[in-house]
Amino acid sequence: MRAIVIHDAKDLRLEPRELEAVGLNEVRVSLAAGGICGSDLHYYNHGGFGAIRLKQPMILGHEVSGHVAEVGAEVEGLTVGDLVAVSPSRPCGSCRFCVEGLRNQCLNMRFYGSAMPFPHIQGAFREQLVCHASQCVQANGISVGEAAMAEPLSVCLHATRRAGDLLGKRVLVTGCGPIGSLSVLAARRAGAAEIVATDLMPNALSHASAVGADRVINVGEAPDSLDAYGQNKGYFDFHYECSGAPQALAMGVAALRPRGVILQLGLSGDMSIPMMQLTAKEIDLRGSFRFHEEFEMAVDLMRNGGINVKPLITHTLPLDEVERAFQIAGDRTQAMKAQIAFA
Repeated sequence: MRAIVIHDAKDLRLEPRELEAVGLNEVRVSLAAGGICGSDLHYYNHGGFGAIRLKQPMILGHEVSGHVAEVGAEVEGLTVGDLVAVSPSRPCGSCRFCVEGLRNQCLNMRFYGSAMPFPHIQGAFREQLVCHASQCVQANGISVGEAAMAEPLSVCLHATRRAGDLLGKRVLVTGCGPIGSLSVLAARRAGAAEIVATDLMPNALSHASAVGADRVINVGEAPDSLDAYGQNKGYFDFHYECSGAPQALAMGVAALRPRGVILQLGLSGDMSIPMMQLTAKEIDLRGSFRFHEEFEMAVDLMRNGGINVKPLITHTLPLDEVERAFQIAGDRTQAMKAQIAFA
């Protein structure tokens, strides 16, 4: 089989890998679709991000779907031919945080396509993936592209659960890439009454509008456009910060009403925080990292029509054009979510 392997910045290769045997509680999945994530792009463009660097070749990818090709002898509930979304989250289940129900904070997490530990955790961008049956959520009834969107949607559902009660609330979303636009969908599903989204790119804003944002603002063209929301101590109840930009966080703090809540999803290294404003307005700053149980929720929401991610899938390219797929995925003027078709 072939796998997508990153060796260094701009050194992406399609390489052969041996087929793995299927264990008693495992399944073999013939990959159908794989979404290119921001972290994949960091490895491709820079060989890592922040202090995390590639130290050995690594298979990329963690947003995948495929069809069950083989099931282990003790697997129940899955049959050959089923379409499944595959969760990249593999907590140990026995550390203190797993026992407390915080599996996304597992001390021994093995998350597909991560150079954080060494040896690196190999990713899921391979034609045949052997995984534990518990990672697979049956996704029959939706497209392979939608099923591959379960992972980024789960990130946004986790943030929405961290937020609490959004019913009838006013929401600001800063950064309208895939995570920001999916946050618009998640917040609306949770009952948000008004959603304003900001970005620097017209393409990103058009997608945020298409999935339900009530107003979109290009803060590159109109940097003072959020000032009116800061009058009388602020307007918004919740702020999904999806850009990782300190300027966006500062704008959100200014525009939030007292005791508003910031959900920090964007990751770009350490950020400066307007602590005086945050303290004086009694604003809650809540980190939101990965997900666990939300993965099955994401698939269910797509299957029952509760959330429609299809408008966000802008490009699908064949495996043989993987380099071009990564180049398109990194071009925010044209792409929202670029996916690779493995079959």
